[in-house]
Amino acid sequence: WATLPTAGRWVVYALLIVGAVLLPSQAVGDFMSPESDWSTLLFFPIGGYILLAIGLNVVVGQAGLLDLGYVAFFAVGAYTMAILGKEFGWNFWVILPVGILITAVSGIILGSPTLRLRGDYLAIVTLGFGEIIRITARNTPAIGGPNGISGIPHPPTLSEWEIPDVEPLTSLGLGGVAPLRYGALDMRPYYYLMLIAIILTIIFVNRLTKSRVGRAWAAIREDEDAAELMGVPTFKFKLAAFAIGASIGGMAGVVYASQATSIIPANFMFITSALLLAAVVLGGSGNLPGVMLGAFLVAWLPERFREMLEYRVLMFG
Repeated sequence: WATLPTAGRWVVYALLIVGAVLLPSQAVGDFMSPESDWSTLLFFPIGGYILLAIGLNVVVGQAGLLDLGYVAFFAVGAYTMAILGKEFGWNFWVILPVGILITAVSGIILGSPTLRLRGDYLAIVTLGFGEIIRITARNTPAIGGPNGISGIPHPPTLSEWEIPDVEPLTSLGLGGVAPLRYGALDMRPYYYLMLIAIILTIIFVNRLTKSRVGRAWAAIREDEDAAELMGVPTFKFKLAAFAIGASIGGMAGVVYASQATSIIPANFMFITSALLLAAVVLGGSGNLPGVMLGAFLVAWLPERFREMLEYRVLMFG
């Protein structure tokens, strides 16, 4: 890959994007998830887990900070969408950047007093933060308490245009799809929205990795003491990693809540953080394509084994 010309890399990128666009077709779904709706599964958990794993990889894989409470940022983004969308009537496209900003600030609030801790001690604090967010949401009547918030608005439809229902588009599963019309019946527009978010995040994270920030993260991950002795302001860059990872988690939460229309605190359990960390480790911590593959497997395998009933969790394990 390192020796491949730039044009060759762009061809591979284009093919991957085309493959992702064609992924919701029924022919693929009949094999990948015979017991579940494939396009719904592609949006969440598969698409959501991939986006969340990319954000967690910034914290764990690139900066070397063990975070066991990452689901908290997902919850903050989802509740931001719910509150601003339902209670204040804000537009989804306005809420999205606001949600990203709020979760970045929450990452800074968590990181400022805790990032002087390392290893298991930091992991325990982040685990506690994740539980604090969930328990606070459950015990706050103003945001629905244990019943959560329902009636969250969908993103506004940007266009009623439909892809023509003609061959070969019909055979590819694209015929009649309105990619910019968001409602309750067709999940494919939400999947494409999640796909755009993933692509933009990959570009953003890749640019960061190749910058001075990415090199500082790598130095901190390998040996924080040596990095500090060489003049790297470790606290500042660790805080940046937390804020950037949190903002990606918040974006996933906003997009998820806009489709789900209803969220409850039980949607944001610790097991989600554990599965995301498993995805990062399974794919190779710091390896972006591997992390995405790990997230895909962690999200898809339980659904693929659904026909095995009570044995499916055993097979997944």
